[in-house]
Amino acid sequence: MNIRDAIKSDAASLAALSIEVWLGTYLRHGISAFFADYALTEFTKPNLEARIADPNEFLAVTQGDEGITGFIAVSTASIPPLPDLSGPEISTLYVQPRHHGKGQGNALLDVGLQYCQSVGGDAVWLTTNSENTPAIGFYLSQGFAHVGTTHFRIQDQAYPNHVLARDLI
Repeated sequence: MNIRDAIKSDAASLAALSIEVWLGTYLRHGISAFFADYALTEFTKPNLEARIADPNEFLAVTQGDEGITGFIAVSTASIPPLPDLSGPEISTLYVQPRHHGKGQGNALLDVGLQYCQSVGGDAVWLTTNSENTPAIGFYLSQGFAHVGTTHFRIQDQAYPNHVLARDLI
């Protein structure tokens, strides 16, 4: 498995991967126009190019034989949703479903945690949908703890998310 920093030419692949993972994870009973509009507006090549170029973002990808199979994004400028949290946010960790269970998520998380330590973080946090039990189980198995709840918002809709955190020291 090859892990490398994301580059501008990865943006279209990262947008497509994001749509695949997001729709497959969160829309289990069909895709409404509301969620389709969100996915097609949020996960675009220009948005991913901007994230790759942003000095407050770090993105790394797993490169397979024929393309990108996963990525992690860490933000050093995110405002934590709870007052006692500090440090960088793992804002995205997506692996194509057909590559689950092959160590890519672990490897990407390790790279992300190393990055967090390199920028002086002593802790890291993330949010995940409260119904995404596979992701919650993965993070708990990696030393994260459930520390609270927040909401993911799309327009006027709010969806409960677990807030998870882990010390880096």
